[in-house]
Amino acid sequence: MIDIRVERLAKILVDHSAQIKPGDRVAIEATIAAEPLVRALYATILERGGEPYLLLELPDQDEIFFRVASDEQLDAVPIFRKLAYEQFQSRIRIHSATNTRALSGVLPARQKRRQRALSPILEAQMRRGADRSFKWVTTLFPTEGYAMEAEQSLRAFEDFVFRACHTDQEDPVAYWKQVEVNQRAIIQRIEGHDQVVLRGPNVDLSLSIKGRKFLNGAGMNNMPDGEIYTGPVEDSVNGWVRFSYPAIYNGVMVEGVELTFTDGKVTQARAAKNQAMLLEMLESDPGARYVGEFAIGTNYEIDRFSHSILFDEKIGGSFHMALGAGYPETGSKNKSIIHWDMICGMKEDSEILVDGEVIYRNGQFIF
Repeated sequence: MIDIRVERLAKILVDHSAQIKPGDRVAIEATIAAEPLVRALYATILERGGEPYLLLELPDQDEIFFRVASDEQLDAVPIFRKLAYEQFQSRIRIHSATNTRALSGVLPARQKRRQRALSPILEAQMRRGADRSFKWVTTLFPTEGYAMEAEQSLRAFEDFVFRACHTDQEDPVAYWKQVEVNQRAIIQRIEGHDQVVLRGPNVDLSLSIKGRKFLNGAGMNNMPDGEIYTGPVEDSVNGWVRFSYPAIYNGVMVEGVELTFTDGKVTQARAAKNQAMLLEMLESDPGARYVGEFAIGTNYEIDRFSHSILFDEKIGGSFHMALGAGYPETGSKNKSIIHWDMICGMKEDSEILVDGEVIYRNGQFIF
């Protein structure tokens, strides 16, 4: 018998996140390890009158690809994914890896080359997502691999995942609608201002949000969710940050990342582990050294680092920044083939000021 929490997650994704209507074509991206959720989604989309299309992969498909693929194959754009992102009304992606470190031995140059080939797909997602002509959402299905990364048993990790998504509640859609209302009030207090200053043991940064729009992370694009985010003015970021959590990209864990910004650009970068990956990604293109996203996490059900960016960037009491592509709907003009989120805790001796007023202290909004 299927876990009721899986069925509730499918309903959140279909009814709240993607808002599937009759006739909508929906791509479901997952590995076969996520079969229970794929089945629930397939049935729910059909019940709503949509047309589900399965883009399923083997759990170790990427590992096989990078081991065997030629340069020409690395450069090939996946034709079915590209078509879906350009023509479908929605895509639902389910992270469902069984070995989260399968790509840790892949040369950064090969990963960068593949990322460049996939850039038209990311661009289509960003462009069409801006006006909601393409409703994309990403979630995670608990596997043994993710549980091991989170240093939990599979059962404990399942509880962690479903609690963060609030599928342990009878009406999780109502919960996420209330999150949207609560976070809208925070955004109304911040939006329309100019200078943001972040201070703490691991950060001394300033940036501008003048003319930029904050988006309300309440389950429309990510599940779980819980963040407010924008694209800072591209040349406005100045100062220093040491990200207190590992930065993970394509399964490679880069630890102890420290960045210095001058007029928006990363001018100094180092890492305690896997620095070569960091430096390689920074050279992906000109936009990779600029910030495409600035966000504050608000999901306090996510109370630990799980090595999954989908959860970790939402940690209540943290902020994160993404190097590379920004979301056009925020006003961001930064373009890149990468979008790499990096997280910094703000629960101790830390504060955020907006135009000189303290609006956030030690992990909590205070107005």
